[in-house]
Amino acid sequence: IALYETLEKLGATPILVCGRPIAQAFEERFRVYEIHVGAHDRREYEVQHALNAFRPDAVISSERPGRAADGGYYNMRGVNISAQTACFDNFMNLSHCQTIGIGDGGNEIGMGKVAAALEELNIVPSTTTCDELIVTDVSNWGAYGIISFLSIWNQRDFLGENEPLEILRYISELGSVDGVTRINQLTEDGLDVSEGESVLLELRQVCG
Repeated sequence: IALYETLEKLGATPILVCGRPIAQAFEERFRVYEIHVGAHDRREYEVQHALNAFRPDAVISSERPGRAADGGYYNMRGVNISAQTACFDNFMNLSHCQTIGIGDGGNEIGMGKVAAALEELNIVPSTTTCDELIVTDVSNWGAYGIISFLSIWNQRDFLGENEPLEILRYISELGSVDGVTRINQLTEDGLDVSEGESVLLELRQVCG
C-alpha cells in the first residue's frame, strides 16, 4: 500500500493484482485486477489479458508465494497452500518489462534467483525468478527500500509521508492476520509496529 501510494504521487497508475478475498476488500479504495485462486486452466489467459490491457513499465511481486519445483505453493512452514493461492508467477514469466521480487522467507516469487543459496534451508523454496530481487527481514521493509530510491531520485521525502500504523489499522479492520502469529493485530511478522518505524527512520537518515 505504501509503495502504491508513492507511485501515485509520482503520476504512475499502479494496479494491485490479487485474488479473493483480498481483491474484494481492496477494490473500493484501490485499482485492482483480480486473478483466480487455486488451480485452473485460464492462468496464462488472465495474465496475458492484463499485460495487453495495462502494458506495465514494471511488475513488482511482494511477499507472494512462488511456484515450487513440484508446481505447488508452500508457506514458510512447508505447508501446501496451493488451493488458497493465486498464481502471480506468470506475470514475471510473460511480461516484457522489468520485474522485481520482494521476499523474506525463500518461498516467495523471485527467490528462484538465489536457488543455490536456499538448498540447505528447511523450506520448500520458490523456483520463480525475477530481474531484481530484494531480500529483507520483513517484506514490507523491502518496499520501503524501493521508496527510498524513489525519494532520492525525486528529492522528496516519500518515506516521511508513509504511516505504517495507519496502514496496519486499515488492513486490520478488513480482517487481516499477522503472517507469523496468525492473529488479527497491529504487527508485522510478529514485530511491533515500532520496529518498522525504526527501519523507516534509518532509511530516511541514509537518504538524507
